[in-house]
Amino acid sequence: MATVQAQAAGKTTWLVLMGISLCHMLNDVMQSLLAAIYPLLRAEFALDFWQIGLMTFAFQVTASLLQPVVGLVTDRHPQPMSLPVGMAMSLGGLVLLATADSYALLLAGAMMIGLGSAVFHPEASRVARMASGGRFGTAQSLFQVGGNFGTAIGPLLAAFIVVPLGRPSIAWFSIMALVGILVLSQVGAWYGRWTRANAGRAAASRSLPLPRRRVIGAIAVLALLVFSKNTYTASISSYYTFFLIERFDLTTQQSQMMLFLFLGAMAAGVMLGGPLGDRFGTLGVIWFSILGVLPFTLLLPHADLFWTGVLSVVIGVILSSAFPAIVVFAQELVPGRVGLIAGIFFGFAFGMGGIAAAVLGVLADLRGIDFVYALCAWMPALGLLTILLPRRREMMGAF
Repeated sequence: MATVQAQAAGKTTWLVLMGISLCHMLNDVMQSLLAAIYPLLRAEFALDFWQIGLMTFAFQVTASLLQPVVGLVTDRHPQPMSLPVGMAMSLGGLVLLATADSYALLLAGAMMIGLGSAVFHPEASRVARMASGGRFGTAQSLFQVGGNFGTAIGPLLAAFIVVPLGRPSIAWFSIMALVGILVLSQVGAWYGRWTRANAGRAAASRSLPLPRRRVIGAIAVLALLVFSKNTYTASISSYYTFFLIERFDLTTQQSQMMLFLFLGAMAAGVMLGGPLGDRFGTLGVIWFSILGVLPFTLLLPHADLFWTGVLSVVIGVILSSAFPAIVVFAQELVPGRVGLIAGIFFGFAFGMGGIAAAVLGVLADLRGIDFVYALCAWMPALGLLTILLPRRREMMGAF
C-alpha cells in the first residue's frame, strides 16, 4: 500500500499523457479506416457481409489473442521501445490495405493492424498509469479518448479522402504512422528513464484485495460487460453505414458522417467516464453506462433519420463512459498487473467483439440488417450483471 500511496502523491506527467493519447489517436485512425472503407471494399472486391465480418474478426481476434500475452510478459519484463514497434506494424497493415489485389491480402492487412494493437495497448496503458500521479481514471480517460477520437475521425477521413481518391490513397496515412513512431520513441525513452529511476523502489504489492475466486468472478463479470459493449459497438462500426444506406437511402459519404456522430459521441463519453469515476466511484459509472443505455438502444431500430442521429449521439456518450471505469476497477482487483489487465480488456474483450461482428455478418446475410440491430439492441441488458461486482467497502475492508 505504501507504494500505491507514494504513486498517488506523485505529479501527473501531462506531456507524456498527451503524447500517449495522441499516438492512441493515430493508431486508432488507422484501425478505423478498415471499417470505414468497408463499403468501398465490398464494391471493389464484390464481398458478402460474412466476408466483411471476417475482416473485422481477423483484426480484432489477432489483437485479442496476443494482447493478454504481451501484457503478461511486459508486466515481468517491461519493454519501453515496443511502443514504436507496434506503430510500425500498424503502418505495414495500412500499406497492405492500400495495395492489396486480393481478399487474402486484405485479411493480412487487417491482421497486421491487429498485431500493432496487440503490442501498443498494454504498454501504452501502463505508461498512462505511470504518468497519472494517482489520477488513474482521468489518465485512462485521456489515454482512451485519443483512441476514440481517432476511431471517430477515421470515417470522415475515409469519406473525404479515400472515397473520392480511391483505395491507394490509404497509403497517405503512413505519414500519421511515422509521426506516431517518432513520438512513441520519445515516450519509450521517458518510460525507460522512469523505470531506471524507480528501480530501487519496493515493487507494488500483488496481494489480491479479495479471495481469489471472488476476484476471478468479478473479472469475468467485467469482461462480459465489455463484451456486451463491444458487441453493440461492432454492430455499429461494421454495419451502421449499410443500415443507413439501406433504410434511409443515404450516400456512402452521408452514412460515414452519421457514423462519425456515433464515434465522436463515444470519444466524449470516454473523456467524461474517467473523471466521473475518480469523483463518484467506478461502480456507479458502470451501472449508469451499461444498463442506462438500454432504453435508447431499443428505440434506435424504430427511429426516423433525425432521431437516429440524436439517439446515436446519446448511445455513444453513455455506452462509452464505462470503459475507463471498468479498466481502473479491474486494475484495483488485480494490483501490480497493469499490462495483463490492459491485455484482457483491450484485447480479449475486443476480440470477442470481433467474433460477434463475424456472427452478425452471417445474420445480416440471412435475416437482414434490420434484424441485426433489433437483436443487438438488447445487449446492454447484460448490465444487470453489475450487481455481482464487489462494492468499494468490501474491497477496502480487506486492507
